[in-house]
Amino acid sequence: MHDAGGRLRWGGARVLVADDHRTFTDLVGVALRSETEIDWVGAAHDAASARSMVDEFRPNVVIMDVRLGEDDGLLLTRELTADHPQMRIVVLTAETNGKVLLRAARAGACALLPKGGPFSELLTAIRSASSDSLSIQPALLRALRTEDPEGLDAHRTTTSLTPQEERVLRMLSAGRDVRWISHDLSISVHTSRGYVKSILSKLHAHSQLEAVAAAREAGLIP
Repeated sequence: MHDAGGRLRWGGARVLVADDHRTFTDLVGVALRSETEIDWVGAAHDAASARSMVDEFRPNVVIMDVRLGEDDGLLLTRELTADHPQMRIVVLTAETNGKVLLRAARAGACALLPKGGPFSELLTAIRSASSDSLSIQPALLRALRTEDPEGLDAHRTTTSLTPQEERVLRMLSAGRDVRWISHDLSISVHTSRGYVKSILSKLHAHSQLEAVAAAREAGLIP
């Protein structure tokens, strides 16, 4: 089910994985089945089987590879989002080509993630799947901005950071420490450190300074 903003209500998500790499789909399936609020309905390895499984199992989230063997995953993304407006598609890609990422954005994907990224990012994308935004992992966001610097807002692009993480990131960029942040946001120091740790992970940074630099490079903060 979805809320008024198009986001998935918990729980939960019925997830189909469309990818031609069977080892990858097996591993993702095992991981998703361990999540109590996610119903993994199976894996499709080409466009025809993906369409068939969508009709049969009615997933509300599809994890889509850019390439499905000889088939085009982004063309399938466009078809599925047109035929099933409530469906959310998370595109996984090994590509950092801005043209490919722009095609994915225009095809109706709700998230773009690197295929080699952490599983936690995939879970976040599934749980925050929304028709109102396009969540992009920062490394991919840089490539997309290079390809389409003026049109990014037209694709309703956001980052994969939560609103609270974005607040913490802005405070870090202003030179605030975790104690100041915890006081300003009325949260514990432990919780504040947790947000910082999550930001570092999502920005693939090893320090707060590196995270701020990466965020500025990606255009996430001024």
